[in-house]
Amino acid sequence: MDYIYGVIAVICIEVIATVGLAVFTGFTGLFSLGHAAFMAIGAYTAAILTYFYNVPFVLALIAGMIMSVLVSLILGFPTLRAKLRGDYFAIATLGFGEAIRVILENLPITQGARGLPGIEHYTTLPVAIVFAVIVVWMTRNFVLSKYGRNAIAVREDAVAAEMAGIDLFKVRVLSLAYSAALGGLAGGLFAHYLNFIQPAMFTSVLSTQLISAVVAGGIGSITGPVLAIALFIAVPEVLRVANMWRLVAYGLILVLIMIFRPSGIMGYHELSFASIRRIFVKEHAGKSPRREI
Repeated sequence: MDYIYGVIAVICIEVIATVGLAVFTGFTGLFSLGHAAFMAIGAYTAAILTYFYNVPFVLALIAGMIMSVLVSLILGFPTLRAKLRGDYFAIATLGFGEAIRVILENLPITQGARGLPGIEHYTTLPVAIVFAVIVVWMTRNFVLSKYGRNAIAVREDAVAAEMAGIDLFKVRVLSLAYSAALGGLAGGLFAHYLNFIQPAMFTSVLSTQLISAVVAGGIGSITGPVLAIALFIAVPEVLRVANMWRLVAYGLILVLIMIFRPSGIMGYHELSFASIRRIFVKEHAGKSPRREI
């Protein structure tokens, strides 16, 4: 059961990062291939503060989020001001992610490639679940707000959105900052759950997993990427006894989703209690016997 609880905790932590990336990619329309860097920044910031300076856990998480946002602004201002989009912006974020990893490997305070062992175990399963639920709720409100509607307009047609008076640069930077903040939060929780971090944990492989969950879950959806990242983590763990075949299963899941659900698991829809209730009501109505007249 401890192993199962551990898998659920990791799913909740990565849900936070995935939901943040869903706002930036799914609702704003910009692809990031270096999102693991924000998790690394949040993880190392929070871990260093609790490890070396005995800063309270919550304050360390907030500091990790702030640091991730500041770094995102350093990345966002030159790239988004230059109106980099599509492949160009994706390549820029890929280089940014690798640069952050190399920097962390060469800083004395991060202890290089050896990493930081013995981090306090502050992140428990209830903590991870509570943070994941709060983040999903906040993100839903963000998407339904004026800023979220502006982001969707920018994704659908940037030229039309700009002609309507929407500041493209402001919307994209705000979306990147929000996404980076959630990435930093996920990193801080991750560090205090595993009790050990090193730069090798935050490579392009993690970034690819996050962006794959957003695309497979459905562009323009929040609950879709949540279901996708849970699937991507749970299935390989279930098949861990099969050794290399678990990686084959991971790729097979992606292929099947792209074939049978090109728009993603949820597409542009959301999974809610009301929709679940409607499904059960329709199913019950379909099974109920018809009255003869």
